[in-house]
Amino acid sequence: MMKYVVTTMIALSCTPLSAQQLDVDFRIVEDDQAAGCLGATVQGLQPNGDGFLAVRSGPGTNHRKIDELHNGDGVRPCAQKGNWWGVYYGNPRRKGWVHGNWLGRWAG
Repeated sequence: MMKYVVTTMIALSCTPLSAQQLDVDFRIVEDDQAAGCLGATVQGLQPNGDGFLAVRSGPGTNHRKIDELHNGDGVRPCAQKGNWWGVYYGNPRRKGWVHGNWLGRWAG
């Protein structure tokens, strides 16, 4: 029985980040004319600090950390709740919530 439990735990820990569910989801709006979400870049992270921007499953530090972004990474902010932005990024596309203090160079 214990062997089954350990195998299941290992399988769950290897689940791709893109497959994780958000606690607070948001819609990505795109059409043929123009993207519905802005573009931004992660910036201002201190190399002597954590060195990453936590991507969370919802807008706030009380939500799970599901990924990390670094200075220079591009994101597409699509939703806002206070200072938190719902973003999508990467290839394959992933999504989550980040604090807006670390987003800059906005483009429409």
